[in-house]
Amino acid sequence: MANYLLVYHGGPGMPATPEEGAKVLKDWNDWFAQLGDAVVDGGNPASQTRRIAANGTVSADPAGPSGYSVIRASSLDDAVAKAKGCPVLVAPGAAVQVVETFEAM
Repeated sequence: MANYLLVYHGGPGMPATPEEGAKVLKDWNDWFAQLGDAVVDGGNPASQTRRIAANGTVSADPAGPSGYSVIRASSLDDAVAKAKGCPVLVAPGAAVQVVETFEAM
């Protein structure tokens, strides 16, 4: 079993009301419950992103991630199948990158 980084792009944004916020939280909690012990790190939302180029130039990165999680899966295909249930995907144009990680140190 390997760990897979799920990198979220886009999504529904910040909830406008406490009721919407409660629904969003429930959707995430329900998905994590379905994944069970495959969840290594539920992660967090992300906001501002800056990109640093090799020459040291720093720029805003509006296409940066909106959040992340780490899951455990038996293969990349298994991780992709698990990621398809992600609540971020309800928003038009949203996407989830699935990245296999490995121990290097």
